[in-house]
Amino acid sequence: MFPTPIQRTSAPSRIGYQVFLPVAMIIWLLPLIAIFMTSVRGLKDINSGNIFGWPTEFKLIENYIAVFEASPALMYLMNSFYITIPTVIVAVSLACLAGYGLSIYRFRLALPLFFLFVAGNFVPFQILMVPVRDFSVRTGLYDTIQGQVLFHAAFQTGFCTLFMRNFIKALPQELIEAARVEGVSELKIFWYVVIPLMRPAIAALAVLIFTFVWNDFFWATVLTQGETAKPITAGVRALNGQFVANWHLVSAASLLAAVPPVAMFFLMQRHFIAGLTLGAVK
Repeated sequence: MFPTPIQRTSAPSRIGYQVFLPVAMIIWLLPLIAIFMTSVRGLKDINSGNIFGWPTEFKLIENYIAVFEASPALMYLMNSFYITIPTVIVAVSLACLAGYGLSIYRFRLALPLFFLFVAGNFVPFQILMVPVRDFSVRTGLYDTIQGQVLFHAAFQTGFCTLFMRNFIKALPQELIEAARVEGVSELKIFWYVVIPLMRPAIAALAVLIFTFVWNDFFWATVLTQGETAKPITAGVRALNGQFVANWHLVSAASLLAAVPPVAMFFLMQRHFIAGLTLGAVK
């Protein structure tokens, strides 16, 4: 039923695994390696068609400095933080409250409400482009950071609630019942009993939502027009001029944009893995 551990397989299988794994990793990393090599090329290599060959000159520091000189990249990065961090806080906070209510309290509409949260995850967000844009224009939220935070939080709360509700459902209900017998209020039960047990799940969910929102390009393009509210994913396009394609600068900016979610994952790696695997072994 379960796959055999590689240590227990035959010698040819182990050798094949040891050969195939590095090859698969290199193939998987090829696009990232290509982007990095492009980011250290000079414009002369790009114009001469030397895209996949060895660079004739390395401009590592020059290209990455030029990203901030040729575009308001620092403003784009700060906009991404202004959009992503509040979205993560709002979505995870609402999901904790909604997940607690839908998993602990038993009322007639609990299951339909839960299905409503789940159903929102199956709606293709592309079909919401026109109504969301029109609504943002009518309410004055178009081309603003607040509007992007609001819509990202609304779209991510459904998935977060699904995640949190199932996690809280698996917690020992005896702890909550014991606290109620002692006369502890529901708010204190949620804050002092449930929240400490949810820390691995909160960390895992925060990393996921941070990555989703930070890497978003679709809504960053739909909900913005000027440069003041663009995140880094949409602002990278400013590095390409009308007649000149600065692919070396675009590649450098793309790698800079990938640093924060990667750094957050490594900082929260222990909590992230614990949150995903909690309850896997009984």
